[in-house]
Amino acid sequence: MTLDEILGTLLWTAAGAVLLFILMSIDAMFTKYRDLQEMKNGNMAVTVRFVLKLAAQGYILSRSIATSENLGEALLVSFISFVILFLLEWVVEAALRALADLRLDEGVRNGIVGYGLIAGSLHAVGSLIIGACL
Repeated sequence: MTLDEILGTLLWTAAGAVLLFILMSIDAMFTKYRDLQEMKNGNMAVTVRFVLKLAAQGYILSRSIATSENLGEALLVSFISFVILFLLEWVVEAALRALADLRLDEGVRNGIVGYGLIAGSLHAVGSLIIGACL
């Protein structure tokens, strides 16, 4: 591995980490609870959802890096994929609310781990689908 490759890897990794921080911050603004505070308080449902969401975004980022020609393209593809995943989550949660009166955001906020697993798995499955399209 050359010095240029090492520096490039550091740059792409740092840019990816910054993007993931931004995306997770945006996601946290749309939840009905404060992610970090709930995790500090021991809410395992919020923690499970957060971890699965982070893994899903990391997977999408890894796929966009693998398929992009340059850093800007990879970051843009990851951001657009985040928006798609966000909309997909919103549609599925609305459908679950309408069809089964299943309110994932309330259940996660209340610490019901099963709800956190369902909410997080929406991200995981969505990232696999989006990743396959990249």
